[in-house]
Amino acid sequence: MKMKVPTPLFPTYRELLEFESGNYPQLTDYLKSKPDWMHTHWRWAKDFLLYIGRNKSSNTYIRFRNDVEKFLLWVFEFEQKPADGFRKADILRYIDFCVKPPEKWITTNLNDRFVFSNGGFQSNPHWTPFRLSTPKHDRSTVPDVKRYRPTMQTLESALVSLSAFYRHLMEEELCFGNPVTLAKRDCKYLIKDSQVKSTSRLTEEQWHYLLYSTIEEADKNPFFERNLFVIVAMKTLFLRLSELSERDDWLPMMSHFWVDEDNNWWFKVYGKGKKIRDVSVPPDFLRFLTRYREWRGLSPLPHKGEQIVLVEKIRDRGGLTGRQISRLVQDAFDKAYEKMRKERGPDAAKDLREATAHYLRHTSASMEVERGRPLKDLSEDLGHSSSATTDKVYVQIERKRRASSGRDRSVD
Repeated sequence: MKMKVPTPLFPTYRELLEFESGNYPQLTDYLKSKPDWMHTHWRWAKDFLLYIGRNKSSNTYIRFRNDVEKFLLWVFEFEQKPADGFRKADILRYIDFCVKPPEKWITTNLNDRFVFSNGGFQSNPHWTPFRLSTPKHDRSTVPDVKRYRPTMQTLESALVSLSAFYRHLMEEELCFGNPVTLAKRDCKYLIKDSQVKSTSRLTEEQWHYLLYSTIEEADKNPFFERNLFVIVAMKTLFLRLSELSERDDWLPMMSHFWVDEDNNWWFKVYGKGKKIRDVSVPPDFLRFLTRYREWRGLSPLPHKGEQIVLVEKIRDRGGLTGRQISRLVQDAFDKAYEKMRKERGPDAAKDLREATAHYLRHTSASMEVERGRPLKDLSEDLGHSSSATTDKVYVQIERKRRASSGRDRSVD
């Protein structure tokens, strides 16, 4: 069978919501060339993704879209039989495919699915369902798609998405069983992990290098005040990228900072699961908030009802996307790494080179655990459903005690 170049099947949620076949000529031609049952499968997936987009976060939509799209492309191009009749063995065969997909289906670049041109959305010929990411600490290496292999977490995510898809089909009485549940139990790639866990975080010294090198840069370059505010807010207020960025259903505003009757400051956050929480704001953070606001020509502290975007674009209206905020954080990480590498050596600075924006949230939470803050209070600031989640992710006291006792062993 001739290998076909993969075709993107689903655009962004907003574009899918307004989908008209005439605006997607290549996708429309692709579906018309397929049997009717494949077109029906595409409509089932479209309805499922619209449900996800309405009821979940934008990041959840993207994750489910990616996983369902890969699955349908495999069904259409390789299995070529209706997925509503699949059994456990079919799902396990799909997972084998995900572990070793065709090289033509793998890229090393992040490419958009569709490009708007000539009044319509043209399928991007450079897009592929699988992507080999270059390690953040080794961007000088030319990636080789032959080395692609998904992580266990990626495979688990794919099975979670497919299970949700099949549950949706069952609820709509389009399918009478969920083969993913049994497949997940018997998948040879999913291994129970009892290894020592290590939270992705910065050491206290690395955090101080990041903070003070960013302050120095902001003192020289006023535009770096945004970078400074972002890293301090993400670290101190335990924020995810999505919680600081503009989304379809939420835009962080200055008025989301508020003060209660006891003069305690809080920050209102729209988090995972479409839940709003109030995060406690320590007094020490207010000096950075004041500095940032004064750079923007505002009063020192926010006031009730202040409809001003928290992290706004410089040359446009509205807030920054998660990707744009990530770039601000990355700029700060890069400068801190270079400073620490020169002063303390590459080994001491290594985590700064490998770090992502999410390290800031982990760093702050871990430091709060170490200073003895009650887990219930920390859990509520983090937006965890229970303190057990916080305990599982961040408490490392037993690991440290185990490592300490292990040092007493000798070879002879």
